[in-house]
Amino acid sequence: MRNYLKQSYQLKEVKYCVNTLFFLFTLLFIACNNDDDNNSGQNPISQLPPATQTGANTFGCLLDGEPFLPGGGTNPLDCVYQLINGERFFNVQGNAQDENFNLIGLSLSTNAKEIQEESTYILIENNPNNAFGGYFFNSGFVYTDSTNSGELHITHLDLINQTVSGTFFFDVVDQNGHLHEIRDGRFDMQFTQ
Repeated sequence: MRNYLKQSYQLKEVKYCVNTLFFLFTLLFIACNNDDDNNSGQNPISQLPPATQTGANTFGCLLDGEPFLPGGGTNPLDCVYQLINGERFFNVQGNAQDENFNLIGLSLSTNAKEIQEESTYILIENNPNNAFGGYFFNSGFVYTDSTNSGELHITHLDLINQTVSGTFFFDVVDQNGHLHEIRDGRFDMQFTQ
């Protein structure tokens, strides 16, 4: 009889521990949700990288009011400033994947146009001696034009250490006729020549 009471008491203790653990895990599960990972309460601009001039390899902007930060996929960041046949070509681009794994890319480029520190360039058509902005969604690439344009301001250019920084904004219309607004852009990149 004594063994039976002892086993019954131990069984009650085990049940109590299991119930307590179940209660604690349930509480933990309820307390841990994805809402704290949602940045909806934050100012979108505060989610962008700071506008630095150190070659930090950062790129960010607001794409239609939402933070755009390169990441995912292959080659999320790239920057070149090349001399080809006596002409200078600049390109900085950031690529990201959205929640549906669509590839989105934004770029700022010059076509046979040299850039200089503390200079501003109007982003228009992709023609020689112009600067232009680009928007890529999956397989379609569109550029700024005379109607949907913007500006690129080079805040820092160091040809010896191969770093370039700047700010930008522009508008583009995609293949479906939707206007995309790129605002509060900034980049701080190391480039290849």
